[in-house]
Amino acid sequence: MAVENLLFDKQIAFEKVVLGKAILLQKPSKKLMVELEADLIRMGFEILQDKDVQRIEKIKSSLHQVLQSGEIPSGFNLMEYIKSNLNEDYCKLSHLFSSMEGVTIEKFFISLKIDKVKEWLFYEEMNLSEISYKLDYSSVQHLSSQFKKVTGMTPSDYKKMIKKSPEGWR
Repeated sequence: MAVENLLFDKQIAFEKVVLGKAILLQKPSKKLMVELEADLIRMGFEILQDKDVQRIEKIKSSLHQVLQSGEIPSGFNLMEYIKSNLNEDYCKLSHLFSSMEGVTIEKFFISLKIDKVKEWLFYEEMNLSEISYKLDYSSVQHLSSQFKKVTGMTPSDYKKMIKKSPEGWR
């Protein structure tokens, strides 16, 4: 009842609450989830995520870590990396990721890499050749074409845009 009351108070639509499990009708905003989690902890409860959600989050987290190092090792193999980090069949993980996220693991990783390119272009830390090497692209042309496919503009156009924009990179 305590969880039901909290969900009512937060105006979070749910189907039912049974044996400590709440089935929500829609995913609340991140801000609302943070508030809900804090309230649940104060009441002595915690949010346990579905095992599939945890697996997806582990994939995302491990891919973020690859980019946090600042350099992707030469010959990096995404499939092998995921398999070794999660000790699970890549095909199953890939299918799960795609069905839950609406995008493949590969496309997700590419978008993370492009975000890193944007960051480095914004701070003018490296030229495209250095960025291409650091992110294990086969060539500057490959990086540029992938950048354009994801952002709709070339890296040069992006650099011009951010120099004009007071908001920074997007």
